[in-house]
Amino acid sequence: MKTILAKTAGVAAAAMTMALVPLAGTSYAAGCSGSGCDNRGPVSMGCDADATTKVSTVNGNGFKAELRWSNACQAGWVRTTSPDGSQWWPRYGSVEKWLGAGTDFQRSLSVQFPYEAGTDWSNMLGSGSAYYRVCINDNNNVTCSNFW
Repeated sequence: MKTILAKTAGVAAAAMTMALVPLAGTSYAAGCSGSGCDNRGPVSMGCDADATTKVSTVNGNGFKAELRWSNACQAGWVRTTSPDGSQWWPRYGSVEKWLGAGTDFQRSLSVQFPYEAGTDWSNMLGSGSAYYRVCINDNNNVTCSNFW
């Protein structure tokens, strides 16, 4: 009887472990698409998995803002990179969504640059047909990328 219980417990534990381990090559669907991604986190929605940098800008102090884009989610966000821990005032990176390249502004989202060296990112703005750019606001000195 003890042998049967031990084998049953071992089989149950193995089955539970296999259920928790995803199969190699498993793909996960994005959690949102287009404007349904507006103000949602790229990591929590799974949109960071296929993200690429489309445009970026670096200001005179070495702070960098990148437009990250997910084809699966049809959404973009700004990823900010601080070069070192030399921030004495808040700096912000923003992603802007426009219906035309420089005309018909729609919306923007911002994130503060990290005070220490490192990266952070904003929530997303989505639309497959909009134009996007990223900007850096460094003590009211604004530097923006080209539109994408």
